[in-house]
Amino acid sequence: MKIAAIVPAFNESHSIKNVVEDLLSVAISHKLQLTVVVVNDCSTDETGKIIDKLHCVALHLPVNLGIGGAMQTGFKYAFENNFDYAIQVDGDGQHPASEIPKIIAASIKNNWDVTIGSRFLSKEGFQSSNMRRAGIKYFSRLNKLLTGFSINDTTSGFRLLNRKVLALVNEYYPDEYPEPEAIVLFSKNKLQVGEVQVQMRERQGGVSSINSVGAVYYMMKVTLASLFTRIRNI
Repeated sequence: MKIAAIVPAFNESHSIKNVVEDLLSVAISHKLQLTVVVVNDCSTDETGKIIDKLHCVALHLPVNLGIGGAMQTGFKYAFENNFDYAIQVDGDGQHPASEIPKIIAASIKNNWDVTIGSRFLSKEGFQSSNMRRAGIKYFSRLNKLLTGFSINDTTSGFRLLNRKVLALVNEYYPDEYPEPEAIVLFSKNKLQVGEVQVQMRERQGGVSSINSVGAVYYMMKVTLASLFTRIRNI
């Protein structure tokens, strides 16, 4: 079972080395056939130089594509190189590699096409700010309305995709802030989506792409994108 751990990275020089090394350590300890794929989204710091020295596949984008474009780059690599699964792992250290075996086990046990690592099923570990939790709850309700899926952590990027899903996202994947919109895409294509409780950490470095000033814009933009995905022919 070949697994690609796809790590999108934009200016993550403070955390990326630890992220990659943690992934490799878990792969060894759990005997996983796991390849770390870091997508350097045209970073302006030392991220590119750091990943070139690590035991990973380093993909360097010539222009900044944002999280959606960076992730689709990684998904395309996984699909074209015949990986059975791809798991997204943030480059800021929020997603502990030690939780990956739990996500894989839940995917296999439940026959899910997409398995999301959730912070909110039993509310363990880092829970994010009140403002972010309110936004996540809003997107959970929106996704329920549009898809019928009851997903508690719709913005979680800690998610495992099987080969069937890789074939889909190889052709199209939402840009900018893709996680809630992608759930709509998965629903339209009759994929099985589930959640498993994981513990996350506070970011270990870098700066969030979403702040209080842009939160309202973000919610409006993702809402419109999700609605458009629901009605468009993809």
